[in-house]
Amino acid sequence: MKRFYVILVLLTLSVTALAQNGRSLYNKYSDLPGMEAVYISPAMFRMMGKIPDVEFQDGNVNFGPVIKSMSGFYLLNATDPKVGADLYADVKKFIDKGEYELLMEAKENGEVARIYSVGDEKTVTSLVMLAQEGSETAFISIDGQMDREELENILAQAAAE
Repeated sequence: MKRFYVILVLLTLSVTALAQNGRSLYNKYSDLPGMEAVYISPAMFRMMGKIPDVEFQDGNVNFGPVIKSMSGFYLLNATDPKVGADLYADVKKFIDKGEYELLMEAKENGEVARIYSVGDEKTVTSLVMLAQEGSETAFISIDGQMDREELENILAQAAAE
């Protein structure tokens, strides 16, 4: 039983450390010139979760159930090529540690977008998107307790549009 608690604590700490990377990258890059940055706090997601039967839709894709399960959102969009290259390298460092699983990759005319996740069979605790198009680099990190099946359905619907 004691071993179970030790493993549980280690798993919790590893998820917290991964979530910290999105926050750390946001803190490192958000104030730099040539950077667009957006942060949505856990308090905002809790407030959204208290709105009954709200639907957040883009076309035919309803993001409501997943949005309500989020606890942090960090977006960085680098328009400066040097800053973008540094951001890309930093994101790749924590992705390449092996905790993240590649969910999707799309390439078209020099543009590359990848979506990664951390979690188990039922829950995604962190979702990361990294994209490059020309001289721009975009990074999105979403933390929460997102239902994997709902998230996969949303990604499939979005890809179909």
